[in-house]
Amino acid sequence: MGHGWQGAVLKLMRGKDFTFTVTGAEQVTEDYRRVRFTDGGLLAAAGIHPTMWVRLWFENAGKPHQRAYTLVDPDLEAGTFSLEFALHDGVASHWARGCAPGDTVEATLQGTGFEAPAPLPGRLLVVGDPASLPAVNSLLDALPGVPATVWFETQHASDEELPIRLDPEHHELRRVPRRNDGADLVARVKAELPGLADSDPYVWIACDTATTRTLATYARKELALPKERVHALGYWRAS
Repeated sequence: MGHGWQGAVLKLMRGKDFTFTVTGAEQVTEDYRRVRFTDGGLLAAAGIHPTMWVRLWFENAGKPHQRAYTLVDPDLEAGTFSLEFALHDGVASHWARGCAPGDTVEATLQGTGFEAPAPLPGRLLVVGDPASLPAVNSLLDALPGVPATVWFETQHASDEELPIRLDPEHHELRRVPRRNDGADLVARVKAELPGLADSDPYVWIACDTATTRTLATYARKELALPKERVHALGYWRAS
């Protein structure tokens, strides 16, 4: 399968292509699925860093369709990792539901990168949801011992069962049911974040695009946090 104009652009931007092979899968919850892969040489070629992500390519009515996913528990020596899918009615979710050992999927590595904030923050302030859960977990793993407050937006009852990697001594979880297209999450974070913003924070936001943009603007402009202490990336678009 060709990757169309998007693939051509990624090639110009020095994107590297790999083929992953499915080795197994597990249904973590009714609405969340983990698929295990061999990496096709990705990890040996690129190494590993926190929140590392790749673009997977799927076919959609004869056209290339790509979505980005964060690597879960990459193992450089074994050349393996997992990807996690917040399931919905979409091309990638349909593929994840039906894939079996031996199936392959094409992927492109381009644009990923992470540098731990220096100096380390006094507190992590994290806003995420099931789509960004692998990145949230990777971030928490990368900064052990740093206190963190996590606002986690949920869409399904089964989201209560998701494997959020919390350290009870250092991490606080605040679940927020998704209502009003994310407006409830925005209101909750705006009400509670200022009380934590005097702790030399590092703010990390990864929700739907509109919510992420709104909260990032709030943190940078209204709370006047330095831009290097605010990371924001929209993970999906509300339809």
